[in-house]
Amino acid sequence: MLRTNTCGELRAKDAGKKITLCGWVDAHRIQGKLSFIMLRDRYGITQIFVNPKITKEIGEIRRESVIQVKGEVKKRPDNQIKKELATGEIEVSADEVNILSKAAPLPLELDESVSSTEEIRLKYRYLDLRRPRMIKNLTLRHKAIQFIRDYLDKKDFLDVTTPILTKSTPEGARDYLVPSRIHKGKFYALPQSPQQYKQLLMVAGIDKYYQIAPCFRDEDSRADRCPGEFYQLDLEMSFVEQEDILKITEDLFIKMVEKVFPDKKISQIPFPRISHKEAMEKYKSDKPDIRKNKDDKNELAFCWILDFPLFNKQTEEDFFHGAGQEWGPSHHMFTAPKEEHLHLLDKEPGEVRSYQHDLVLNGFEVGGGSIRIHDPDVQAKIFDLIGFDEKQKKEFAHLLEAFTYGVPPHGGIAPGIDRLIMVILGEDHIREVIAFPKDKSAKDPVMNAPSEVTKGQLDELGLKIDKK
Repeated sequence: MLRTNTCGELRAKDAGKKITLCGWVDAHRIQGKLSFIMLRDRYGITQIFVNPKITKEIGEIRRESVIQVKGEVKKRPDNQIKKELATGEIEVSADEVNILSKAAPLPLELDESVSSTEEIRLKYRYLDLRRPRMIKNLTLRHKAIQFIRDYLDKKDFLDVTTPILTKSTPEGARDYLVPSRIHKGKFYALPQSPQQYKQLLMVAGIDKYYQIAPCFRDEDSRADRCPGEFYQLDLEMSFVEQEDILKITEDLFIKMVEKVFPDKKISQIPFPRISHKEAMEKYKSDKPDIRKNKDDKNELAFCWILDFPLFNKQTEEDFFHGAGQEWGPSHHMFTAPKEEHLHLLDKEPGEVRSYQHDLVLNGFEVGGGSIRIHDPDVQAKIFDLIGFDEKQKKEFAHLLEAFTYGVPPHGGIAPGIDRLIMVILGEDHIREVIAFPKDKSAKDPVMNAPSEVTKGQLDELGLKIDKK
């Protein structure tokens, strides 16, 4: 290793040790013949004392250059301790400073107090991610995901990876399509969610499944939605009722907040349960913000919204792509209607309530799920009611056939990782918790994607581009 320690690690107990640090020059102050370097990595900052001989040799080092420092840890006098730094009890007296790479003038300012445009921040995201706040956000995201994995592992869940190249089926949003070179004229689709695969895993007998799943939807950008792709905790269980799903999800997030976000306080435990009808009448929203003090950034007000309509009237603002012009699924077409409302499917479908459950946090929907349909006849009826034609029904023939070979009652939930972390941290935009997000126009400014491809690539796929 080129270093023995990180820049956030050394303390007074390390005084006298010979160490080697590597990092980025946060600042280089030259005071007469000697100088001080504030050396930074993702773990913290350490002050480096540079004697006159080395200062003369290296000259002034531009900020954000990468260097290696070898030296001895020195304890500061009590009246010189830098209390604003975790390493403020010490400094390193440099015996050797090696410049590993020089930095050109930066296209954006990394100081947290200086704002940059979204365009610049996303174009130079690898620089933007050097900001301590961004490092903190990504670290907390990692810790939250790690907690989820450990929790579910102890509950006997299996982490199963499902395909990225799959089939285009009408599931509510526009698909991202991938042309097949071998099967010209046919296309894969990137999964809007692993919904069908996780239900097939239930048929397979994998009674407790999860994954941190990438999902791809060709949707417009919003503050709480990054266009193109997002990640969700995809979770499914067999032989459960709705109550079981609510309890395990609630317990998971209560314990995750306590462990990973100890400064945050959940306002009500257990989470309040509100019917969809009550939410719309009382809050005029199916994702109400029930915080007692909306100015308290540390208050987390979770609640469950239950008893959703099974169907929604199709509108321009809320259109379920793939369904007909009259009815679209409120959640998705695999959500089970309540048993006591089955008789209304033929007469008054708008009155049918479902086993959908949405988890809401501080006015944002952070997860949705349901008990699924496991009766092929009921599933076929739902397809009819949402206006699927015969061709669309055949797109799900594999699922309906699987259900004829013994399918357990099952259900699940899929909290959105990006949005959940955004709301917990109190960030205004989801991009603040994603390493390399797309911009508002669904472009990747770092890679300049999407981009044109060569005619040879298109020819291999049997495609021609109409640029009209």
